[in-house]
Order: sequence, then C-alpha cells, then structure tokens
Amino acid sequence: MLTAQMRNQDPLNPVDSSDYAVQLATFSSVEQQVLTNELLTSVQGQLNTMGISQLAGWVGMQAKSESPAHFSGDPIQISTAPAGLADSVQIVVRDQAGAEVYRQAIGTGASSLEWGGINTTGARVQDGLYTFRTESFANGASLGEQPASTYGQVIEARTGSDGLVLVLNGGATVPASDVTALRAPS
Repeated sequence: MLTAQMRNQDPLNPVDSSDYAVQLATFSSVEQQVLTNELLTSVQGQLNTMGISQLAGWVGMQAKSESPAHFSGDPIQISTAPAGLADSVQIVVRDQAGAEVYRQAIGTGASSLEWGGINTTGARVQDGLYTFRTESFANGASLGEQPASTYGQVIEARTGSDGLVLVLNGGATVPASDVTALRAPS
C-alpha cells in the first residue's frame, strides 16, 4: 500500500517525510496486532482442548506411576510386580544419581510395601528423589529388574506438544498417560 502511494503521489506535492514515518509505524503496529491475535487464538484453542479446570483437577491429587518418588521423611508406599517365574525377589532403591541405597528380599507375588527412607545400614537417607525396582531371581540367576510404582503428589499439570505432563512433588515429571491410578491425598 505504501509502495502504491509512493508511485502515485504528486511529484510537485510529495508526502511529508514525517507523515510517511507515521504511516510506516502504523502499518508495523497493525501487523503486530494481527500476530498477537493469531497467538491468542492458538492459546484459546489449546485451553479449549484441555480446559484449565480439567488441568486444575489433577493438582493436589496423588498419581501412581513408575516415576521417581520424592522422599521427605514420610514413608513411601511401593507397589511391585515381580517376574512370574521368580523364586526370590528383592526391592532395590536408588538415589537420583543411580547409586543403590537399599536392597531387601520381599515376597514373590505382586505386593505393596512401605519404604521408610533408610539405607542398607539402617541410616536415614537424605531427602530427594528415589527410584524403585524389583529384581527377580530363579535358581539364583537374575531374571532382570522390573519397575515398581509409587504415588506422588501432583503439584503442576501442563499441556504441551507431548500432551498432558504432570509435575510431582520433588520435581519428577510423568506423562499423564503413564499414570495408572489416582487418589485424593490422605
């Protein structure tokens, strides 16, 4: 539009340079408003797909998953599912760096147990994130490790290109699709 104005202006009475600058600034402002409106429309579409109230419904709940659990002094409830052929099973607890801090024999069937935040020597571990796995054995040979599930309190729910992601107490993140159970806090 400005180019057409320049071509068709009266050469004996050209547009004042300050008027031309104001027109350029106005066009730039309009372009920014159009981009802002497109962005707001996109955000509105995402919020309509996953409403804020639906996201807020996750916050405060306890989600069961195979993600790391945050220990802060309270015992952690662990659900195990050992290999079917196992004749002995051990629960294995690792810290955030992957170092083993605790190992104990448990029953061979699927079970639920509590870990009180102690290491193999019986000392209390530091607060932080810990992972839980079961190692199954048959005739003394390891059948491998299987993940164990724990509950973590949801402190944030967010949507993104990967779908709904939950942030648990302590900072662990888990896709909502990996949550196997949900309960109200006790």
